[in-house]
Amino acid sequence: MCVTAVESRPSGGGTAHALKAMGELGTSSGPSHRPFGARVMAFVALTKPRIIELLLITTVPVMFLAKQGVPDLGLVLLTCLGGYLSAGGANALNMYIDRDIDALMDRTSQRPLVTGMVSPRECLAFGLSLAAVSTLLFGLTVNWLSAWLSLGALFFYVVVYTMILKRRTSQNIVWGGIAGCMPVLIGWSAVTNSMSLAPVVLFLVMFFWTPPHYWPLSMKVRDDYARVGVPMLPVVASNKVVARQIVLYSWVMVGVSLLLTPLGYTGWFYTTVALLAGGWWLWEAHGLQNRAKDEAAGGKLKEMRLFHWSITYVSLLFVAVAVDPFLR
Repeated sequence: MCVTAVESRPSGGGTAHALKAMGELGTSSGPSHRPFGARVMAFVALTKPRIIELLLITTVPVMFLAKQGVPDLGLVLLTCLGGYLSAGGANALNMYIDRDIDALMDRTSQRPLVTGMVSPRECLAFGLSLAAVSTLLFGLTVNWLSAWLSLGALFFYVVVYTMILKRRTSQNIVWGGIAGCMPVLIGWSAVTNSMSLAPVVLFLVMFFWTPPHYWPLSMKVRDDYARVGVPMLPVVASNKVVARQIVLYSWVMVGVSLLLTPLGYTGWFYTTVALLAGGWWLWEAHGLQNRAKDEAAGGKLKEMRLFHWSITYVSLLFVAVAVDPFLR
């Protein structure tokens, strides 16, 4: 189970620091010279716990929708634990594969493999172990449909996105983002051990949400991606082109989000939240497009406004998914 939201933390120390750290990678003194507490926190950091919050936001509410009420608390906890371990394993394997470019990017210069707090071999073993444990946990305590969906999400994120798409195409985040859509399917299958149109609609909402969520941040850190040769859309296209794509995906996303009600899965509360939150999203997306048309740059482009709103939007939408069954 993976997510595609990204941390927007500031530079950890600049490119020079990252290059120095990369040079020291593999020459670090043994684990005895690395404090135990710092080592533990480094392994936790490999799982990217901050962005896994989004996993919970998109998994638990769908379980309420599937149950049309309150799902079994034990099932919720097991699903969240399995999801955390699966996403954490995927994130660790992502860092193992991308350790070369992470060392050259300001935004990722403090990751555990770059600083040498965790060795590549340890990271690989850690990621694979989490993948295996999460799959077994899902299969033995939730159901095997959820287990295979979770493993499929991990495989898609690590192999299809990180290894195949990320460094080869500007559409990397569009298709790679499929992994981040899987938690809604897993949340539904955990309760019902089946599939339905409702989770498919929410899967599509997340699919169309991912590019306009990620591209504003990519615009902000364009130089980082350009430096390491990763062809994120803002690296290979102008701000005008990127903003136009953001607006296009945004309209489709909002439109898809409104399908749940006519399909009979939600009522007035969800529809109201989807309309208001979606309307504000479109306002921000068009604002970014207008600033891009005016050739605004730097701080004047204000691309991070949409990035931060995207997190609020998806949180509001999925809270509405969870609350709506109680108001119908």
